Amino acid sequence: MSNITVTVSRMFGSGGSEIAQKVADALRIPYYDKEIVKLIAEESGIREDYIESADEKPVNSFLYSIVTHGASAYSSPLPYGHSSIEDRIHSAQAKIIKSIAEKGSSVIIGRGADNILKDFEGLVRVFIYAPREFRIERVSKLNGIGEKEAADLLKKADKARSSYYEFITNKRWGAPENYDICINSKIGTDRCAELILDYIKKASD
Repeated sequence: MSNITVTVSRMFGSGGSEIAQKVADALRIPYYDKEIVKLIAEESGIREDYIESADEKPVNSFLYSIVTHGASAYSSPLPYGHSSIEDRIHSAQAKIIKSIAEKGSSVIIGRGADNILKDFEGLVRVFIYAPREFRIERVSKLNGIGEKEAADLLKKADKARSSYYEFITNKRWGAPENYDICINSKIGTDRCAELILDYIKKASD
């Protein structure tokens, strides 16, 4: 592969973002996560803070957050019909993700990038998961919160990500057939990154 695009989908609390960053660092290629929000704002005309608040949430929640705030969500005039907001955000996101992949190698977090780039050569689709109890403990320790609060966060975040993914891809979030490699992060973030790098090396041979 001359250009490699690694897309990383992840369960909340699995350490997927940390693993993705380690892979990007090892390959010395750009890493895209929250940076995409700024690019979407520039492309769509929707204010960055609204996109940030709705990032990877179910589409209905996104529309509600925009519609209830009216035109203030936009940095440019609000288009006719609220349904166009949904089209505008997803169109901008797809355009940006494709542009990133066309420019060269990168690691991209979430946002259905694996499906947006499904026809791109050099695509490596990764899904990071972990047992619920492991994720609860990890989120609790990292955020200094109780396990009950951590469990609530897990439930809400996983539901949001799965709804978002399934809406924009029409595929089941976390289904093995949608990815090239699925890894249980209980083995540690370093080991997960090594497995992804090993897969990339073998796929490039």
